[in-house]
Amino acid sequence: MDFIKQAFKVKHEFWRYLIGSLIIAIFAVIGQVPFTIAAIIKHVAEGGSVYAVDEQRLMTILEPNLNLFLLLLSFAFGFLGLIIVVKYLHKQTMLSVTTARLKVDWKRVMFAFLFWGLISSGMIIIDYFASPENYVWNFELERFLILLVIAILLIPIQTSLEEYIFRGYLMQGFGLLAKNRWFPLLMTSVIFGGMHVFNPEVAKLGYGVMVYYIGTGLFLGILTLMDEGMELALGFHAANNLFGALLLTSDWTVLQTHSVLKDVAEPGAGFGDIIIPVFVVFPILLFIFAKVYKWTNWKDKLFGKIEEPVENDYTILD
Repeated sequence: MDFIKQAFKVKHEFWRYLIGSLIIAIFAVIGQVPFTIAAIIKHVAEGGSVYAVDEQRLMTILEPNLNLFLLLLSFAFGFLGLIIVVKYLHKQTMLSVTTARLKVDWKRVMFAFLFWGLISSGMIIIDYFASPENYVWNFELERFLILLVIAILLIPIQTSLEEYIFRGYLMQGFGLLAKNRWFPLLMTSVIFGGMHVFNPEVAKLGYGVMVYYIGTGLFLGILTLMDEGMELALGFHAANNLFGALLLTSDWTVLQTHSVLKDVAEPGAGFGDIIIPVFVVFPILLFIFAKVYKWTNWKDKLFGKIEEPVENDYTILD
């Protein structure tokens, strides 16, 4: 079964993907209301004006654990919107947006999660011992345990929603529109990167860091197309954000947490921050995944055409 082509079996007119994306966005915005209200109340209580609100200050004005919980809550609302759109607008199952397999391969999800979780954590620990002056110990047991609960419950929802939208829902939508594979891979990666343009990391590091975000989108998209499903991308993305939130924070990142360590070094979007992950680490990871899962036919899976089946009698999935 082909991951993109299986969307031909459901209601797949492209206008449905446009309307569906809008509905998901509306649900996410509704989910942001509690955070916005709480942040503005705190801002006013500290003497600020409701008519002059600094957006960057709002992002950090709340206690970090509460801030993280309310920020991630919007993704839970967005995920609800996604489920409604897939089921009722496209008459599609969540399984067919996830994978071309008969059921979700949770072993793939866990392999990618543990594999990248160990590697990314190891890199942080190695850098901590190599450059201890760049870090301060930030660990407070009670606050960390609260963070742990919030992170385990909600960060996988946040990362999964992003994967379902970009590597699942829109990957299939753009694929059926363009009738090829390179266009959805490129488009979803660019849009994924663009969604991060307002992150404080971009303001601090400059627009060069967009190469990292778009490159990450390409990497996750290649994982999905080559493996005929999102399982590896789901596991990787969850590990990246979860272990990162638990181990490391800084004053200039979008998620500031009661993590174990705090990065106090002056940031810079240099060679090591962008070039090495995108052009060295990700290709090595693709090579490893390819060997583990015996991927073949790269050219067709990444650049091949997508031809609609001749039969017009499609089975609509409930």
